[in-house]
Amino acid sequence: MIDAHQHIWRLGRHGCAWPTPDLAVIHRDHDGAELEALAAPLGVTGSVLVQSQPCDEDTDYLLAEAAAHPFILGVVGWADLKAATAPRRIAALAEQPKMRGLRPMLQSLPVDWIADPAVDAAARALVAQDLTFDALVLPPHLPALLGFARRHPGLPIVIDHGAKPHIARCEIEPWAADMRALAALPQVHAKLSGLLTEAGTRTTVEALRPYVDLLLDAFGPDRLMWGSDWPVLNLAGDYAGWLDMARGLVPAAAHAAVFDGTARRFYRL
Repeated sequence: MIDAHQHIWRLGRHGCAWPTPDLAVIHRDHDGAELEALAAPLGVTGSVLVQSQPCDEDTDYLLAEAAAHPFILGVVGWADLKAATAPRRIAALAEQPKMRGLRPMLQSLPVDWIADPAVDAAARALVAQDLTFDALVLPPHLPALLGFARRHPGLPIVIDHGAKPHIARCEIEPWAADMRALAALPQVHAKLSGLLTEAGTRTTVEALRPYVDLLLDAFGPDRLMWGSDWPVLNLAGDYAGWLDMARGLVPAAAHAAVFDGTARRFYRL
């Protein structure tokens, strides 16, 4: 079983400026050894680390941690995709054995940031280096992401946390329609992760089911992958509890793909 989405950090080091002290539950260091000790007894055999800081130092730290921990199978880092030096940085990162993709923190950027042609050279470099693109977005970003995906049909894209639908507000549209439009593009995937932190007090199977069912129906199990989003998950739940809930929400026939095969194939693990 693969956990396709976690984070590690050391506060005040490697460019780490988040989480801030007000997020007391997760405002401490987290590392790869802690992740393995938590996940491996539950049947998780490997993980994909994802950047949490918009800086090169964080990406270099993740790659060093991955090199030191066999449990970490891949890294999704960060780069300034609009920089003139982006293609060169991407080529250098691609030389690292566990480098698998990049993730700009789109949720904190204007909704049309990804529509700027200035990102296209970096996107072409990702394709040339056989790397992937994690889309950390909110529902308003989805139309611009659709345009980006159409411009780069050869770039494998995965939408993190199902694009963070408004579960707490019981809203499913226009998120559902926008996700279906993206799912119509064969290179676009989605992660079954991060949903508990979007649910507010509605952290029940019944509350999450319409959103999970939409993701399963739109993307199918071969383009949907499970992730814990640990340790951010701890703001709303716990590792074992979220894994059990996700297993209950996904039909048994789809478990092999959603909890293992899709991530292995997408990230070439």
